[in-house]
Amino acid sequence: MTDLPPTVTESALRGIACRCPRCGKGKLYAGFLTLAPRCQSCGLDYAFIDAGDGPAVFVILLAGAIVVAAALIVEVKYQPPFWVHAALWLPLILVTTLLPLRSMKSLWFALKFHHSAAKGQLIRRDPT
Repeated sequence: MTDLPPTVTESALRGIACRCPRCGKGKLYAGFLTLAPRCQSCGLDYAFIDAGDGPAVFVILLAGAIVVAAALIVEVKYQPPFWVHAALWLPLILVTTLLPLRSMKSLWFALKFHHSAAKGQLIRRDPT
């Protein structure tokens, strides 16, 4: 077995599967969105992982597009009362935001690890 670094596709698949970005075997989460302290398989410390709001923004934009498009189509075609809208779209909003959030967050981590992404730093330069 060779120690070649994973391709971007392999890293993305590890992320979607919620697995360790380095080995692809250990679990990334200890809870629903709570990170484990380190990989059980290779021992990678997950302290470097900071998602910020990135994954949530992508999920919200995707879910918003799906729910708004569906709500507009139903409103124009059937014109149901408001309680029907609430009964239809509240569960859909929960499903389209909560289910993909875990995978999107771990995909974000895997790609960040793959590309060795770090926080931006300003370079101090001497005035010339």
